[in-house]
Amino acid sequence: MPALHILCRDCGWSAIDAEAIDRCRRGGSPRLLAHEELDDLGIAHVDCDAFYASIEKRDNPSLLDKPVIIGGGVRGVVSTCCYIARQSGVRSAMPMFTARKLCPDAVIIRPDMAKYVGVSRQVRALMDQLTPLVEPLSIDEAFLDLTGTQALHKASPAQVLAKFARDVEEQIGITISVGVSYNKFLAKVASDLDKPRGFAVIGRGEAIGFLAEQPVGLIFGVGKVFEETLRKDGFATIGQLQQVPPEELMRRYGETGARLARLSRGEDFRPVTIDGEMKTVSSETTFNADLSGFEELSTELLALSERLSERLKTKNLVGDTVTLKLKSAGFRLRTRARHLMISTQLANVLYETGRQLLAREIDGTAFRLIGIGISGLTEARGEDPADLIEPELARKAAAERAMDRVRDRFGRDAVIRGRLYGRHKPRTNEDKIEESKSK
Repeated sequence: MPALHILCRDCGWSAIDAEAIDRCRRGGSPRLLAHEELDDLGIAHVDCDAFYASIEKRDNPSLLDKPVIIGGGVRGVVSTCCYIARQSGVRSAMPMFTARKLCPDAVIIRPDMAKYVGVSRQVRALMDQLTPLVEPLSIDEAFLDLTGTQALHKASPAQVLAKFARDVEEQIGITISVGVSYNKFLAKVASDLDKPRGFAVIGRGEAIGFLAEQPVGLIFGVGKVFEETLRKDGFATIGQLQQVPPEELMRRYGETGARLARLSRGEDFRPVTIDGEMKTVSSETTFNADLSGFEELSTELLALSERLSERLKTKNLVGDTVTLKLKSAGFRLRTRARHLMISTQLANVLYETGRQLLAREIDGTAFRLIGIGISGLTEARGEDPADLIEPELARKAAAERAMDRVRDRFGRDAVIRGRLYGRHKPRTNEDKIEESKSK
């Protein structure tokens, strides 16, 4: 029998033994990792546990033993919730009115994105000390490739990651879960196996057998609709996919079939890439009461455009395709897009483009949500070229840059556009910024 590599997650003690042990021989901790391939695996997925809720509990210890939901209003959705609330059935993206029914004792906290982004940057700074190959997926999760870093750290990737988890707890005050394997797909799967405060490993020798028992929905990209299609076709488990020749899966499902064949066998050749390409940045809000009037909707659109522009400027990005998103009272979704001749990050351009798209959708329909996003992202370079196209646009761009300088010095509320002055923010229950990256 191959020897087990044993690691204590609490103190870092390690050993090689023929048999598993229950507790650390140095400090007595039961939080041990024992795996034949523990020292040979270098791809990790790190996921912060109930990120927003954990930060709120860290900052307010009176919440530690209480169910906490991050969201807002009656008609918004749950951004995230703590594990106590999850025991009542509350889940991310669930309507708030449903979450309140399931967990009436929950403490509801509106999202504080500025605070969460700040903590995310602290976690990322610690990641960057481990390896240059860090691929963020969202504000609270990332892939890391520590292959070949043993000489640098004088420790295996698993030892480095266990110490990293301890550092995050001690220095930042939140917990993370870590998955380690030989590729990104299995590392992501592993990080979900032992939450919260987890550390799980999937090695080459066990991958096919482990996957065989899992539902097909475990494969990323297999949503509920496609999962149902696969079930109707006789594929309820990944093991059933493993039994079918790749050519047959390709014949049935095209390129998706080829991907199913690879992943069902634990094959994923995607590298961990630095700062995965960001595809879209968007901002949206859900109203407490439906809105149908053009002026009311366009005012909300202006506020969202400013927030979106602020995010683009922070990231030093410009985009060339603006998308308007509307959701009716009956939950029917409308999206409308327009390609720009010149890429932009300016709030005024975002707003004017979105406003023109919005004007065509005003037909008496009451809307519960409005959003604006931008794609076709590239790095911003130099000054706005607006003066080459339209002098009036150049004037507005210069005014906006002047506003930015004042806000940078005196705060976001130092300058407020006249149209937004006196706007009652409580009338909306959720303001959300989202970033989407390739994975």
